[in-house]
Amino acid sequence: MDLWLIWLITAAVLAVAEIFTLTAALGMLAGAALVTAGFAGVGLPLPFQFLVFTVVATVSILFVRPIALRHVLQPQVARFGVDALVGSPAYVVSEVTDLGGRVRIGGEEWTARAYDETLVIPPGTTVDVMEISGSTALVYPRE
Repeated sequence: MDLWLIWLITAAVLAVAEIFTLTAALGMLAGAALVTAGFAGVGLPLPFQFLVFTVVATVSILFVRPIALRHVLQPQVARFGVDALVGSPAYVVSEVTDLGGRVRIGGEEWTARAYDETLVIPPGTTVDVMEISGSTALVYPRE
């Protein structure tokens, strides 16, 4: 079997293993094996193939992996869906109690309950959305 094919198989096995571990280390080694397969394909002798693999793997693990992990582990900047509604103001359409009511959030009418179960919020009051539970907004009056 040709050496380039062995390096290519090694790269594929490491890439599949990376899918299961998600550490980025095995992915870098798979990339190094792929580069080495290219050098083996042009006829580089085996000791130099190991040297190419070692150099590419070392450089990618030490320099590329930290950059990749930094981009992957960044906190989510924008909130989407109902998470984006938490903290936004709402207008009470019908009286809101711990049992129910209606509010208008950004042009849409939502069912609502008071965040504090002892409150009764009259219509026309501006409230803050504290939490979304299913399709119900839990609201608290603005002060």
